[in-house]
Amino acid sequence: MTTTETSGSGDIRRSLELLWGTGERPSRGPRPGLTLDRIVTTAVEIADAEGLAAVSMRRLSTELGTGTMSLYRYVPGKGELLDLMLDRITGELLGSRRPAPEDADWRDAVREMAGAHLALHRAHPWLLKVNQSRTVLGPGAVRGLELSLTALHGMGLRDPELISVIIAVQSFVSGIARMEMEAAEAAKQTGQSDAEFWRSQEPFLERAMATGDYPRLANLSEDAFGPDFDHFAFGLDRLIDGFEKLVRERAAKAP
Repeated sequence: MTTTETSGSGDIRRSLELLWGTGERPSRGPRPGLTLDRIVTTAVEIADAEGLAAVSMRRLSTELGTGTMSLYRYVPGKGELLDLMLDRITGELLGSRRPAPEDADWRDAVREMAGAHLALHRAHPWLLKVNQSRTVLGPGAVRGLELSLTALHGMGLRDPELISVIIAVQSFVSGIARMEMEAAEAAKQTGQSDAEFWRSQEPFLERAMATGDYPRLANLSEDAFGPDFDHFAFGLDRLIDGFEKLVRERAAKAP
């Protein structure tokens, strides 16, 4: 899968001014009812429905019923618009999360974080098409990081380790979300369901297994690749098991 857009690829100063509300407002005849909030909302709606490639300043002007040049009075270009879109959906993610109480269990926080990020990817599949190695830190992103660090504080780990916990969880979730998205895309592009695709290979696999060259594969149970196994829950629990081992080790060494 190719990356089609990169966050932070526009004028980072202008993106930050727009995100934090410190930039100048349009002063030359803005169209009544046209606002930066409405522009970003419409851009996210287009991306959700048709993919990120469908978002352009010309397409936005058509959807909003205004001239393309009117949009440039609010946002310099698509690079900055992408930064605003990312921070917008991150803000949506925060809507399902509340600050953790002092006695909160960090394990619950990890599960909530993972579940919220999976829901975010499912709601906005185009997110996986964005290179976020240079995320512009707007209010949504900063608030999200603050909530995560607060919820994980009880682990008693060093700051770089807490950041690594967040990275590990988000990377795991992105992998699961990518697997789901690519399966859906393959079915849509080919018109063939996953079940039909794998069923078409059965005669060839049966002959291969009969040779005795693949004993481990031949002895797998029928449900080994079945759709009923929850790989998300299984993998997340194993991540938490690993974190818990480290937390216990640190607690045992604490004075």
